[in-house]
Amino acid sequence: MNLESIQHELQTLGVDGWLFFDHHERDPLAYRVLGLTAPGHVSRRWYYFVPARGEPRGLVHRVEPHMLDALPGAKFFYARWQEQEAGLRQLLAGAHVVAMQYSPRCAVPYVSNVDAGTIELIRGLGVTVVSAAELIQVFEAKWTPAQLAMHLEAGRRVDEIRREAFDHIRHATRAAESLDEYGVQQFVMRRFAEHGLVTNCPPIVGINANAADSHYAPPATGSAPVRRGDLVLLDLWAKLADPDAVYYDITWMAFCGEEVPDPMREAFAVVVGARDEGIRLVREAMAAGRKVHGFEVDDAVRGYIESRGMGPFIRHRTGHSIGREVHGAGANMDNLETHDDRPIIPWTCFSVEPALYLPDFGVRTEVNVFVEPSSARVTGEMQTEFVNL
Repeated sequence: MNLESIQHELQTLGVDGWLFFDHHERDPLAYRVLGLTAPGHVSRRWYYFVPARGEPRGLVHRVEPHMLDALPGAKFFYARWQEQEAGLRQLLAGAHVVAMQYSPRCAVPYVSNVDAGTIELIRGLGVTVVSAAELIQVFEAKWTPAQLAMHLEAGRRVDEIRREAFDHIRHATRAAESLDEYGVQQFVMRRFAEHGLVTNCPPIVGINANAADSHYAPPATGSAPVRRGDLVLLDLWAKLADPDAVYYDITWMAFCGEEVPDPMREAFAVVVGARDEGIRLVREAMAAGRKVHGFEVDDAVRGYIESRGMGPFIRHRTGHSIGREVHGAGANMDNLETHDDRPIIPWTCFSVEPALYLPDFGVRTEVNVFVEPSSARVTGEMQTEFVNL
C-alpha cells in the first residue's frame, strides 16, 4: 500500500477517507490497492479506513484477529454485531464523507463491490458514502513503464500471430482444404503458447453471420467452415506470462476473396471512420490539456455512426479499460450501457472498438489507446480496409 499516494489523492478529491470492506474475498480491488494477501479464511467482515490525513486503522472480527496485521495502524476488534457498529463509529470518528467501492445506480459495475446493506450501515452512522471509482482508476488502472513495455511486446507478438492466422486461412481456402472457425481458434491458441502469451479465454473467430454475435465462441463440433467468399472476424487478446503484465486486445476483419461485397465494405468504412473520430477527440484533448471523459468518447463514436444511418446496428459501448485483466477497472468509453463520467487519465489504456451487427454479418475494428500526460497513441497496427485472403 502506498499510503502517501492514497492520502494525496484523497485530499485532492476532498473526501475524509477511503473505507475498505470485505467478506469472503468479494472485493479483489481492496486487496490489490492495499497490497494485502489474506492470511487465511475470510469468513468474517473486516474494515480498513485510510483517512485523508493521519494514521489508518482497522476493524476485525475476534475469530480472524490477524486479518489486517500486514497493514499499518491500530486495530479494533468485535464479535457481537452491536460491537461491530460501535467499532465502526470509532473507526470513522471525525469522518463525514468517505469513499467506498460503490457506484451510484451501478454505473461502473467494475468497482461496485460493496453490498447495499453495508452502504446502508455506514450511512446509518451519519457518514456520506461516495464512489471510489476515480480512486480505483488511479491505483488500479494506471500502468508503470514496465507494464507499457510488456504491453508493446505482447502487441508485437499478437500482431504477428494475427498475420499468421490470416495466412493460414488464405492457404486453406485457396487450396480448398477443410478448415472451420474452431480450427482457426486453436491455431491461434497454439501460437499464443509458443510465443509465451496467456489469455483468460480463447479468441473469437466468426464467419459471416457468426461475426454478428459480439461474444461468439466457436464450438469444437459444428463450427462454421471457412470458405472462399466468407467474411472473417478475428478478435485476439493476450498478455505476457508475467504476474504484472497487461493485455493487448485487437479485432481485425478479412474477406476470403478479391472483391469485398459493397454492404460489408461500406459498413466497415463506417466503423473505421467512427474509430478515428474517437481517437482524434482523445488526442486533441490530451494535447490541449483538456479533461475528457469516457462517455464523451462514446458519444463522439456513436454520433459518427448514427450520422451515417447505422445507429440501429450498434450493440455495445465504444470501448473498455485495459489492464492486468482484459476488461480493466479504469474509465470505459461508454455512454450506452452505462454513463461513465470518469476522466481519462495519463498512464491508462483503453480499447476503441466500434462495431456494427447486421443480420447477415458483423464488422468491428479494435485498437488500444494509451494516454500520456499530453498525448495519446494507438499502441499497435491500425486496420483501414479488409484484409483480402
